Amino acid sequence: MRTSSIRSQDDPLSLAIRPPPEESDTDRHIRLQHEAEARRISEQIDEELRFEREKLKKSKTDVKLLLLGQAESGKSTLQKQFQLMYSPASLESERMSWRTVVYFNVVRSIKKILTTLEAWDDIDDGTTPSIHSSQIGVALSPPSPTSPSSPTASSPTRGSTAISDLRRRLLPLTNTEPQLADRLSGGVSVSGSGKGEVYVRSGWQARTIQKALSVIDADPLVDDVARMLEQSREDIRTLWENQVVRALMTSRKLKLDEWSEFFLNDISRISARNYVPSTDDILHARIQTMGVAEHIFDVDIHGKTVTWHLFDVGGARGQRHSWVPYFDDANAIIFVSPISAFDQYLEEDPRTNRIDDSLQLFTQICSNQLLKRVHLVLFLNKTDILRKKLERGLSVSKYILSYGDRPNEYESVVQYFRAHFLQVHRRNNENRRVLYTHMTNVVDTKATQSIIGNVRDSIFRGYLQSAALV
Repeated sequence: MRTSSIRSQDDPLSLAIRPPPEESDTDRHIRLQHEAEARRISEQIDEELRFEREKLKKSKTDVKLLLLGQAESGKSTLQKQFQLMYSPASLESERMSWRTVVYFNVVRSIKKILTTLEAWDDIDDGTTPSIHSSQIGVALSPPSPTSPSSPTASSPTRGSTAISDLRRRLLPLTNTEPQLADRLSGGVSVSGSGKGEVYVRSGWQARTIQKALSVIDADPLVDDVARMLEQSREDIRTLWENQVVRALMTSRKLKLDEWSEFFLNDISRISARNYVPSTDDILHARIQTMGVAEHIFDVDIHGKTVTWHLFDVGGARGQRHSWVPYFDDANAIIFVSPISAFDQYLEEDPRTNRIDDSLQLFTQICSNQLLKRVHLVLFLNKTDILRKKLERGLSVSKYILSYGDRPNEYESVVQYFRAHFLQVHRRNNENRRVLYTHMTNVVDTKATQSIIGNVRDSIFRGYLQSAALV
């Protein structure tokens, strides 16, 4: 029996692709074009498959680091410190985009001061707000209009008249707050994320900076706010230094965000014409992350360059479901807990103390089966704010009953909180994983970058061990 070769005229494939006998020159030209296009597509597919194989091979050597913690814990500030350390050029390219955020932070602070003053009829009556009798935390609110201790609107003082004048003159500036919020967020709101918070998607800096740097398409809103800040500089300083404002802050009837004092103390510089945000401004500027933002850095570790994928995730309760897809192949987690927040409630749930929520969240991370072998680092953050609160005489036991009669001193308070987090870890540590704990103030660049260096080395050692390279 005759065996057909691959070149045999009887081969079905040869018969299928054989040009017809009556093929014209035009048909032949079209056929050859189609064959060339088919070869090009085939080669392109082969190249894409090769690229994907190389990408997959390389990704197995990358480090995937998650920044986890509740909203306003300092995760995004820590991400900026990583960026400043390993990709300073990218932070520099974003610098002008932060001007909008700083302006928004300043305007929101001024508006909050004026709103609180109005609730207290522009005076401090000397009363002390009552403490909510819960396990942890306190909610403060102004007295009702019928309260005996509440001043009446029919007896204005010279101070209240002066504040009314400031409120009137600052009204055009404070009216820009919702417009600035929309500029940053694109009108996006997040359900279950607290009252009045503004969230930005990944890449907001690039969108903002196009307007900030363009001469032709300058952002008229930001330019108007800059002009109003410059014109209102003295009024803002007068309001910030007002005795009633200071008294309301001392009695905790006025509770400003942590960054408010930083910006209002330096309002002369920030309100100057042609203001450019400093690195400290960028570290203190506050805007909440929506969803998950990935940042990629090439990190040199003892002569070896490793690509790190750092994921900064939204920490509000309504966004925590978005964390789970990133658990499967994570190499390391830095969990950030603000231990200065012992006197604060969640924006999303005014009944829940922030320390309590942070402990519950840390318990979920430690007990998650997908994360049992992940390198775990704990940042007990905002130690600088904790010190200031204790120095002002704020009593921890007043808000956290279990603190009891322990000394209301920094070392004692820090060790108390640290012990609680370590206890959570021990109870969920079947694999005897080491927990690396650091006391941090992530707006302090020098100290934070030293800690990042230590964390980098410890993560890399764990990474090598998991890859069976040591």
